[in-house]
Amino acid sequence: MTAYILRKIFNAIPIVFGVMIVTFILFRVVGGDISSELAGKSASKETIAEIRKEYGWDKPMFFNTHPMSVKDFFDTQLFNHLYNSATLNFGTSLRDKREISEIIREGAIPSLSLTIPMLFASLITSLSIALIVAYVRGSFFDKALVFVCVVGMSIPYLSYIMLGQYFFAYKLGVFPVFGYEPGVEKIKYLILPILIGVFSGLGSSVRFYRTVVLDEIHADYVRTARAKGASQTRVLFKHVLKNAMIPVITQVVMAIPFLFLGSLLLERFFGIPGLGYLTVESIGARDYPVISAMTFIGSLLYVFGLLLTDICYTLVDPRVELR
Repeated sequence: MTAYILRKIFNAIPIVFGVMIVTFILFRVVGGDISSELAGKSASKETIAEIRKEYGWDKPMFFNTHPMSVKDFFDTQLFNHLYNSATLNFGTSLRDKREISEIIREGAIPSLSLTIPMLFASLITSLSIALIVAYVRGSFFDKALVFVCVVGMSIPYLSYIMLGQYFFAYKLGVFPVFGYEPGVEKIKYLILPILIGVFSGLGSSVRFYRTVVLDEIHADYVRTARAKGASQTRVLFKHVLKNAMIPVITQVVMAIPFLFLGSLLLERFFGIPGLGYLTVESIGARDYPVISAMTFIGSLLYVFGLLLTDICYTLVDPRVELR
């Protein structure tokens, strides 16, 4: 397994490296020079030149001379971008001049406080419903629930947020409409976003897990267990659920990057100062260093999620070997 992990990490290096280059091209080449915007309309050329020097935008982007030597490459914006990303030195935000690493650390706690409970609540609820539906498959309840799931999947995510805020926060006053406070007080601000996040994704999750469970129910080992006199409950929870863990693990582990990066719409509409809210605000303010940092961290978490998924496969299924 050690050799497999090292090989996967080595293979992930070109992927992360490619993401770093793409982000540089998008934010520096396609996005253009925004030093004049930061300086203001009435700024002098000297002020603009100082801003360009402060952020290293006065250096050549890709090459200094032609043909380019290795030494010349070290004095380009591309090399600085690659080096700073690799060392997690993301610099300062263009908007508030704060260290991006500090901003990310502060935003990680609100994001995780929202996404972790949302993930586990959604997993437990959708799996439980899927097992119940599989138990009564073909019945009116099964068909009605599938219909409800399809309808739920057809409703836009933003509609859940607006309806939840309007009825449960504004009309009934059960939850706060907007805001966030650190400490224990944050719980009352997180309950409604968590419920909306769970309920909005319940339709697709139940349909997915229902399909997984029904595929396992028709397997040979299930017929063998029933032939030996095992009850339907024992078959579902001891045999079917255990063997259906691989697609479940895939769903859960691949959600890791989104746990850290937060939920963009939920954080934005409920005023939760997480990384999703930070990303939306940075896009609106054209804060390219912050957007680049979030993109790079997302790529790292995605690669880590793929590796963790393979490792978890071997833990739940002894037949899976990593070579």
